[in-house]
Amino acid sequence: MPLTTTTEMFKKAYDGGYAVGAFNVNNMEIVQGITEAAREQHAPLILQVSKGARAYANHTYLVKLVEAAVIECPDIPIALHLDHGPDFETCKSCIDGGFTSVMIDASSKPFAENIAITRKVVEYAHDHGVVVEAELGSLAGVEDEVNVSAEDSSYTRPEEVEEFVSKTGCDSLAIAIGTSHGAYKFTAAQCTRNEQGVLVPPPLRFDILEEVSRRLPGFPIVLHGSSSVPQEFVKMINENGGKMPDAVGIPEEQLRKAATLSVCKINIDSDLRLAMTGSIRQYFAEHPDHFDPRQYLTPARANIKAIVTHKLINVLGCAGKA
Repeated sequence: MPLTTTTEMFKKAYDGGYAVGAFNVNNMEIVQGITEAAREQHAPLILQVSKGARAYANHTYLVKLVEAAVIECPDIPIALHLDHGPDFETCKSCIDGGFTSVMIDASSKPFAENIAITRKVVEYAHDHGVVVEAELGSLAGVEDEVNVSAEDSSYTRPEEVEEFVSKTGCDSLAIAIGTSHGAYKFTAAQCTRNEQGVLVPPPLRFDILEEVSRRLPGFPIVLHGSSSVPQEFVKMINENGGKMPDAVGIPEEQLRKAATLSVCKINIDSDLRLAMTGSIRQYFAEHPDHFDPRQYLTPARANIKAIVTHKLINVLGCAGKA
């Protein structure tokens, strides 16, 4: 099965009450861990690449790694997606370079400018058989080169979505309902603490999601900044020389609820980074004499596979849906 677009994936996800996982990739071990999990769980898959990943690993290397994953996983649909494309030129480069889906993120621009930029990308992408994700509303947090302060973030305005989708022709829409980029999604002041003293973040704005869904029936919605920041990996990092106090993510039960509604794509990046970093820190602490990258990257890859397997089954609900 060649690389595919997300069109059919999202239709099935919307009708089936689940979401497809969109996992960020930066190197071979991350690609392998994600795709081995999806293959075993027979789940549809989106592998996404950010501008930062392209700068780090090189566009060609990343595309060839994903093409290798397609060869190794012939029975599941895989889409290659540009995450947070900052401008038309970056989107064009990815469209011309083999991606089957791109995101143009002009959400920081005024409404009319966001429409104009998105429409330009959509026209070029559709002419080349590629689908487009756009964004309305701005998520707080830091991820690669995306850096939005809490003060500058804004919820999506449901009254704008019909005009935006109609005028841009985008194929899916990322909305802001309280998710956030990075491992530090909320300050301690924004959260409450449970009986164990663990930070509990504010709930997602399901009222906004439901109103958007009412205005755009059948239209696929996307959630960015949706890592849950598993505390076992935060603990693993902190117990082996790391310093990540009060790292907190989106509760998985809220993401599962979103997936039963109109959310067809949920982005996950920080959780993979935490799994890899925690594994490597623990390995070095236990084996200070080792220096072979294959030794410490093997358990890192295994933990990425384990967390992706958990997400596919228990959070996204897309296991067995390929």
